[in-house]
This record gives sequence, structure tokens and C-alpha cells, in this order.
Amino acid sequence: MSEKVRWGLLSTAKINQALIPAIRASQRGELVAVASRRQDRADAYAQEWDIPRSFGSYEAMLASGEVDAVYVSLPNYLHAEWSIRAMERGLHVLCEKPFAISLSEVDAMIAASERTGTVLAEALMYRHHPQTKAIGDWLREGHLGEISVLRGVFNFRLEERDNVRLVPEWGGGSLWDVGIYPLSFAQYVMGGPPLRVAGDQWLGDTGVDESFVGQMHYDGGRLAQITSSMRTPLQTEIEIFGARGRLLVTRPFNDMADEERRVTFHPAGGAPQEIPVPEMDLYSGEVEDMHAAILDGARPYLTRAETRDHVRTILALYESARTHRVVSLPD
Repeated sequence: MSEKVRWGLLSTAKINQALIPAIRASQRGELVAVASRRQDRADAYAQEWDIPRSFGSYEAMLASGEVDAVYVSLPNYLHAEWSIRAMERGLHVLCEKPFAISLSEVDAMIAASERTGTVLAEALMYRHHPQTKAIGDWLREGHLGEISVLRGVFNFRLEERDNVRLVPEWGGGSLWDVGIYPLSFAQYVMGGPPLRVAGDQWLGDTGVDESFVGQMHYDGGRLAQITSSMRTPLQTEIEIFGARGRLLVTRPFNDMADEERRVTFHPAGGAPQEIPVPEMDLYSGEVEDMHAAILDGARPYLTRAETRDHVRTILALYESARTHRVVSLPD
């Protein structure tokens, strides 16, 4: 491999628009190809985004020898299949969240990575941002004291009804789509998956959860409450309660033009304190992490164990919502 990673986009999904600038801004990567199920669509996308090569099938790009790594931004139910196909061709994979929609798929993806010696990582971009890392460091330094409760929200309004997020068999639903963000933040702060969960959901006319509320119980009596919805205006927030006060994060997962990024500590009996956070492109961290893993042999920042825990926690929450019972997490 050269000193640069040659990237290919596996689909023409809208989320690509966020990753493309991050790849192009990097000194160690270049965007060289895009693949679609139709040649005319791939050609049009390549022309729109000034991408040198376009392929009329996913397999054609994987077999071309012209890319080193792929970004899998397909619908959720296709993540495992095409990530494995790419790794079997010797390509490294950055797979959009959720990693997969079953534990068997997650395990098959991890096994493929180990078998082929390729890099495989989940694309949870906010985990790589300096804000998230600074919050983790600040909490570990004990400024908030013993943590008792975390509350996380990611809501937005889905206007179009002809959308893959609304197809049950394709892994649709608000929890898979945006609920994974506060869920993963909770597991980052709490140091792992919960012991048991309780979930409730509102199913829309297509049968997917358009709103979901979950509660997660951790050891030491710690709790996390998460909310996801596709029925309300955009809102993202994390609030962490500890023995010394609370920490409020107004923009934990995404960039919002109409809201400033703020991390504020509200100490018990004291004035609020702003915690400074370095600014960085939201998606550049996950791109540079892939480059370090591919070119330098570094371990991906987001571990496979964390990724697996995201999926098994979501599955447990869905089981709880379906059965109206508290569910303990399986291995």
C-alpha cells in the first residue's frame, strides 16, 4: 500500500456527504471511487462529488483493486453482508452504525476481520471528537464525584415516509438509527454494558419504533435513561448527575448550526462552569483513526467489545419493549 489510503464509498447514501470532506482534508487518505447498484446513479454521484471512479455494482468496486478501504453506508440490514464481502477481498472497513442488527452478524464480521487481517471499525464519529474524550477524562478525574444517573436524548423529525428508517426488516426504527448515540455514550461513561434493561416504544404504521424510551441498570446502582424519536424537532443532549453536581452537554453527537457546542458543569451550590472543548471536524477523528490502524498498525479507538455491547444492549431493549419485561443482558 502507498502512504495514502484509497477510499471507496459503498453506496450513494446521504451520510456520505459528511465523510467526504473529512477524507479529503486528511493528508493520509484520498477518495477514489463510489459504487451503486446502477451505473448511471454511480456516474451521476461521481460527477456531483468529483470522484474519479464509479462502479455500477458493489462487487465490481470491491474486486477492482483500486481501493484499500471502504465506507459501508448501506441500509442497516446490509452492513454485515457487505462488510464481510469487502474484508474477504482484503479491504479495510469503516461500517456505519449500527454495526449490524444481530449478534450473530457482529460475530461473523469480527471473525472475518481476524481471518483476513483487515481493519474493521464502527463509524460512531462523535466518540472520536475531542469533546467526548475531554468529557471522559474530566469524569475520570473525579470532578463530578460518584455518578448516579445519565440522561441522553437524540430526537429528530422524519418528514418523508418513504425512507429506509421505516422498514422493519431493514433494521429500521429510532433506537437503531439515533438511539444508539445516547446508548453508546452511556456505556462510554459507565465503563461497559448494563446488567439489565427496560424499554418501551411507540410503533408507527410501518411497525418500527418511531419513539423509544429505555432505562439501563448498571452495577453500583447507576442508571441511564435514553430517549430516541423520529417524531419531534431535532434535539440532542446528555446530562450526567453525580455527587458533586451535574454535567450538561448540549450538542454531544452532531453539529447544529443554530446551537453552540457547550459542556457546562453545574456544581452543587455553585455557579455554572464552562468546560472548554477543542473544535474539530466531527468526522475527521474516525477517518484518522482508520488511517492509523491501516498504515501504522494501531488498534482502533472504538474496540470490538464496545461495538458488540452496543448491539446486544439494543437487542435487549427491543426484547424488553416487546415483552413488557425487564431483560438481563446475554453474553
